[in-house]
Amino acid sequence: MAGKNVVMLTKDNFNEVVKTSDKPVLVDFYADWCGPCKMIAPIIDEVAEEMANEAVVCKLNVDDAQDIAIEYRVASIPTLMVFKGGKLAETVVGARPKDDIISLLK
Repeated sequence: MAGKNVVMLTKDNFNEVVKTSDKPVLVDFYADWCGPCKMIAPIIDEVAEEMANEAVVCKLNVDDAQDIAIEYRVASIPTLMVFKGGKLAETVVGARPKDDIISLLK
């Protein structure tokens, strides 16, 4: 379950949220069965809370939105992608410490 500041993405709202935001958007590509994804989930929630005024923090379940995962070539999860101005700016694969995730957004 995501924190209150985390936007849950689906194939229906992905483009609207990610491509039209005037703030940087972090997308956490995850799956419910993924151990490392569960490990970083609380970190993603903390980032969402701390960066609420500066960025949009989202989660996308790759099992529910396989087309999007394929489009962005997500081969391993967790994969974190940062979009700025609707365009993909950064991609990191694997669990990362909170400071690394925050610096991606700045």
